[in-house]
Amino acid sequence: MPESAKLTCLVCGQVNRVATDKFAAKPKCATCGQALLDGKVAEIDFKVHDKATKTDTLPLIIDYWAHWCGPCKMMAPEFARAAGAVRFEARFAKINTEQFPKVSQRLGIRGIPLLIRYSNGREVARLPGARPAKDIEDFARQRS
Repeated sequence: MPESAKLTCLVCGQVNRVATDKFAAKPKCATCGQALLDGKVAEIDFKVHDKATKTDTLPLIIDYWAHWCGPCKMMAPEFARAAGAVRFEARFAKINTEQFPKVSQRLGIRGIPLLIRYSNGREVARLPGARPAKDIEDFARQRS
């Protein structure tokens, strides 16, 4: 693992550089004070989505979902469980494809739920459909 990682604050969009040996010390955003590695799923907007997917060096797993989607609702607790289990290895976020349809169009998303794994500023893998926490953890830990 590199000695430091670039982490975009999933609340305010500020890019932070964090030493990897300080991950367990609960690093916070230098601008807004939000925890950067709290093991929770962040709900993000279009602006933060684009910045984080292009900037972050730590893997970022994004759940593309909609409130009307039954499988999306069914997978949400599993996604949250996986986020806590791999909190220093990857970060988790979700974006509502109904609220931000341009994201779906640009990424060619044809079905939800869909997980996309980003690392070092690029998309590295996709995992379609509702999945249990173990599958999501394995997906987050993949080496690309």
